[in-house]
Amino acid sequence: MRIKELIVYRTAENEKILNDMSFIIDTFEKGAKTDDVQSYRELFYECMHGLIELAGNHGFYGNLWHCYLTNILVNHENSFSRATEIVGAVQGSINDAVLHDISIFKELFDYNFEQLVTWLSIDGFDIVLNYDAGTTPSKVYNQRIKERICTLAKRFDKDNTPDEMKDTLTEFYREYGVGRFGLHKSFRVEETEQGTRIVPILNIAHVKLDDLVGYEIAKKKLTDNTEAFVSGRKANNCLLYGDAGTGKSSSIKAIANSYYDRGLRIIEIYKHQFKMLNDVIAQIKNRNYKFIIYMDDLSFEDFEIEYKYLKAVIEGGLEKKPSNVLIYATSNRRHIVNETISERENNMHVSDTMQEKLSLVARFGVTIYFGSPDKKEYQNIVRVLAERNDLDMSDETLMAEANKWEMSHGGFSGRSAQQFIDYLLGKTSDKR
Repeated sequence: MRIKELIVYRTAENEKILNDMSFIIDTFEKGAKTDDVQSYRELFYECMHGLIELAGNHGFYGNLWHCYLTNILVNHENSFSRATEIVGAVQGSINDAVLHDISIFKELFDYNFEQLVTWLSIDGFDIVLNYDAGTTPSKVYNQRIKERICTLAKRFDKDNTPDEMKDTLTEFYREYGVGRFGLHKSFRVEETEQGTRIVPILNIAHVKLDDLVGYEIAKKKLTDNTEAFVSGRKANNCLLYGDAGTGKSSSIKAIANSYYDRGLRIIEIYKHQFKMLNDVIAQIKNRNYKFIIYMDDLSFEDFEIEYKYLKAVIEGGLEKKPSNVLIYATSNRRHIVNETISERENNMHVSDTMQEKLSLVARFGVTIYFGSPDKKEYQNIVRVLAERNDLDMSDETLMAEANKWEMSHGGFSGRSAQQFIDYLLGKTSDKR
């Protein structure tokens, strides 16, 4: 196998299973001595172990050798894959270099292991070629992504030529993207010895905006701004503020789910990580995705200065914020930065201090208010949620229980309504 000849996908040769399996195949094809068989046999079993471990971690099934090779291709970030993500096929000599590499991968896909397995007296290789993953969940991908990769592996197997395989791969990059940003919709930030890392969040709640009862005006303002952003039009940074438990964070999660297939990605970052904002933006500014940097429950006490990092990144630095990046934040405070009594009483400095703090809010071009529902609205939320969950209870009993619940669980809010419904569902499940 010619993995040492790879050009664009060259770092793939660092993959241990690929390297070891290619070595065994090359040795066999060149006519290895029979007294060396045992060492190659042990190495082959080690590769089989690696493929089955891959299946266990990633949830792959079917031909694990094909799934493994496919996983390399969909995660390999290079000049070609980054250029074709979301936008599709590109022109130029890069296509010739990629076709050269795909020809090598096509040889790997089409390799017939029958004679090699016989020579090594391998037992159980059919398990690797026809693997049943059962119900084991993936620890690396969610169900949707796992299925996409396994399906792509089957499509590659049906491609008759390297050109067809290259077209199939290009279409995958165009539809889903490449690497972590292509395969995942939401991320968090970590600080490591190697620097700032953007890490996928595997299990984001699959909430939709329709799941949030009420707040139609607020939801429309949010979707209008996000629609403009993903469509390549001018859009604003967005601040969702208001009472606790009213659906601000759920709305952001819903946006991530709704616009994922149009190239929108969400990166969550916490206040103590604001010093890493420039590093984060440097990693995403030249990608073909739209990124929302999400800050949940944003607020600052009078002694905290992290908001100055945020101000600089949004608008105040020498380098202009990339057009594929917006900042969405939620806060229980309209002005984000807490104003102390001493600041209000100090007439000499109050104007300068408040102006500086208010200037942060001014950098959010869209502000959306989420207020606590009144009793009537709260009861309507309860009714809708009860109907969605097929709760069999009279309206009179439901409202009486809901009113008792809110008195001891934080008052009127969408969150307390959902918690109440979950409580009823739990009781119903216990009786079944």
